[in-house]
Amino acid sequence: MSKESLNRSILKLAVPNIISNITVPLLGLVDMVLMGHQDSLVYIGAIGLGGTIFSVMYSIFSFMRAGTTGFTAQAYGAGDRTEMAHSLYRSLCIALIATILVLSLQGFVEWLSLKLLHGSEEVLAHTVTYFRVRIWAAPAVLCLYAFNGWYIGMQNTTIPMTIAIVTNVVNIALSILFVNGMGMGVTGVALGTVIAQYVGLAVALAFLLTKFRNYLIPIKKEVLLQAEKLRRFFQVNADFMIRSILLVLSIAYFNNQSAKLGDDMLAVNMILMQFFYIFSYFTDGFAYAGEALVGRFTGAHDQSQLKRTVKLLFLWGFLIALPFTLLYAAFPDAFIRLISDQPEVVLQAKPYHVYMMAIPLITFAAFLWDGVYIGATAARAIRNTMLISALAVFLPASLLLMPHYGNHGLWIAFLLFMVARGLSMTLMARKAIFR
Repeated sequence: MSKESLNRSILKLAVPNIISNITVPLLGLVDMVLMGHQDSLVYIGAIGLGGTIFSVMYSIFSFMRAGTTGFTAQAYGAGDRTEMAHSLYRSLCIALIATILVLSLQGFVEWLSLKLLHGSEEVLAHTVTYFRVRIWAAPAVLCLYAFNGWYIGMQNTTIPMTIAIVTNVVNIALSILFVNGMGMGVTGVALGTVIAQYVGLAVALAFLLTKFRNYLIPIKKEVLLQAEKLRRFFQVNADFMIRSILLVLSIAYFNNQSAKLGDDMLAVNMILMQFFYIFSYFTDGFAYAGEALVGRFTGAHDQSQLKRTVKLLFLWGFLIALPFTLLYAAFPDAFIRLISDQPEVVLQAKPYHVYMMAIPLITFAAFLWDGVYIGATAARAIRNTMLISALAVFLPASLLLMPHYGNHGLWIAFLLFMVARGLSMTLMARKAIFR
């Protein structure tokens, strides 16, 4: 495959992912805007903390998407149609087991969350309301992890894009209807999410039964339950799970430390973090392209194309990060006003504009390496880099800096965390990826 052809393949996979990923922060922005225009800042905090609970909870199972993509892409590269199908079957089985576990433990999760999260009584009360509604989206969310991972591994990102667009458009429309039209507050935002996730699941099933019917071979028990494949499946996914949990716990820790600084600072940080999410989801379009192509070339044992893919991914990553940096630097207040029109929020955010500007160039390497490591199923290495970054860099940095520099210390620690992720994966790549 020539450089031009490989670039076309990257863009063919990345652009649909970018489009679908843009709808995710757009949904978060709409939720923040809806709550930011209510009569109190506590609603922004409640949505932020409620979202944190689900991010942490689902991180335990998000390995299903990453692992499914890696295994499926490698089977695709090797031309193994039987393993392609059974990668999906294994993930759906895990999704059903996970659904039973999540719904059975929802009371415990709520109790533990309230013990760990910090916020005013009013913020926590609204957080509980949000949680008790949104928890019923769990079956759809977990199954969609499996479907989206499989479609990406099959080198098709158009279907996940369609699923995401439909899901998030429905979610946005219902949230506006329930909040502005029916005055349901945080309940309306949560209910819109629940209904939309099931709509997305229906779309995923429809594509499977139409576009990929020929891949739905009968389940072969000896393949599904083959000891070596199951051992590899669970070993890789366990490492991906640890990595995902540490990543989301780090963000949850950031949110929780923000809450300790007061409702106003929590609201400011939740708004500023939206710009981290906007960029991360945008860059993840290329990371997902990396997952598909790196998995494909790893399965085909084509080291030349693998190395070329990684180089081109990082070129694209830099070309994405630079304009984001310039936009964040040029119009910080304008971006913040899109989320909240409350003057005190805009004013209190001003000292922290510099961190908003720094996010793109500091973080893009970590996002892209994630895709490369997932495609290569280099699970142990990505786990170890996350352990180093979260426990040896972010946590001690925040504990050292926050007592002296407050919220500035928290942001510096978070950016150091992202630098450590990118640097550690770069140093470990020769052994973990190019083997």
